[in-house]
Amino acid sequence: MSPLAWIAIAALAVWAWLLLGQGFFWRTDQRLPAPVGAPARWPGVVVVVPARDEAEVLPLSLPSLLAQDYPGRAEVILVDDGSSDGTGRLAAELAACHGGLPLTVVSPGEPEPGWTGKLWALRHGMALARTRGPEFLLLTDADIAHEPDSLRLLVEAATGHRLDLVSQMARLRVASGWERLVVPAFVYFFCQLYPFRWINRRRPLATAAAGGCVLLRAETAERAGVPTAIRQAVIDDVSLARAVRRAGGRVWLGLAERVDSIRPYPRLADLWRMVSRSAYAQLRHNPLLLAGTVAGLALVYLAPPGTLVAGLLSGDAAAAWAGGLAWAVMAGTYLPMLRYYRQPPWLAPLLPFTALLYLLMTVDSAVQHYRGRGAAWKGRTYARPEAAPDR
Repeated sequence: MSPLAWIAIAALAVWAWLLLGQGFFWRTDQRLPAPVGAPARWPGVVVVVPARDEAEVLPLSLPSLLAQDYPGRAEVILVDDGSSDGTGRLAAELAACHGGLPLTVVSPGEPEPGWTGKLWALRHGMALARTRGPEFLLLTDADIAHEPDSLRLLVEAATGHRLDLVSQMARLRVASGWERLVVPAFVYFFCQLYPFRWINRRRPLATAAAGGCVLLRAETAERAGVPTAIRQAVIDDVSLARAVRRAGGRVWLGLAERVDSIRPYPRLADLWRMVSRSAYAQLRHNPLLLAGTVAGLALVYLAPPGTLVAGLLSGDAAAAWAGGLAWAVMAGTYLPMLRYYRQPPWLAPLLPFTALLYLLMTVDSAVQHYRGRGAAWKGRTYARPEAAPDR
């Protein structure tokens, strides 16, 4: 056989493994565990919302938190992380207008060296929350909107199934053409990297969380030493889940049905910044891991259509057959995620093009890192972890 055919067969073999051996990552049935009955006593909950320059989305997200239909004691703490757009003032105005759960707005000042901004905000919000003596903390981003029963269902899942961390991957906004092309693939790739079924096993094979919606048992957070233990993390949600797991806590992660991200990413440039700011951090700023990732993406996502076309043009039947079958398997595994996002199935064969975009975003993330502009977000740039003081 030709080298082209061997490349196509290798890609097909990888897809056969991904289809059956990677925790059925492509299935979208990992949803919030069904309640086993309401708790005899509803535990106290404090919702902590880190917010930096979020005046654009806050009118849609904060009222949804204040309107939570929760039978127990609950309140909201919004941590204004050095906003320049009046985020804290707007939050107070929204609370006065909408009512609902009590709201406290605090501002911790600029982060100390060795802290990322979000975790610095969470540190102060969680410290204030602990003075209220809650049993659970809901850590949720300022761009996340919750249905009125969201908190109640999260607490029911945590108490009924004895979970220490319950996280839902919020349904991201899909409205513009670029969002339709890129956003479902973002979640698909995340599930491939961290198969939810592996995370949710009693003996887990992977650990991760989605930072937009995390219900955390307060006692477990204390035992895990968070957020101080992960203060340098750029990818804070995965680091949080791993800290909880190391402390002996049980972690659950699934796709959301009642939790939505309302942040718009209408242009490719917006999505590019969202991915590239942390992609190289995911690879631990390691050039060898970057090279391996680029090669892997090329083999898994670009080789199937490439070998199909090249095989048809050159008359290499083996290459065309194997490449076409690998592409078909790839598209088939993407269909459930497209259905979850209510997108047309004809987007599935375009996954190789989207993967090429993610490959370029990852390379750009590394380039920006070595130019000193890596992990930049809302006016802040974070050093690689080993460059931050450990104290």
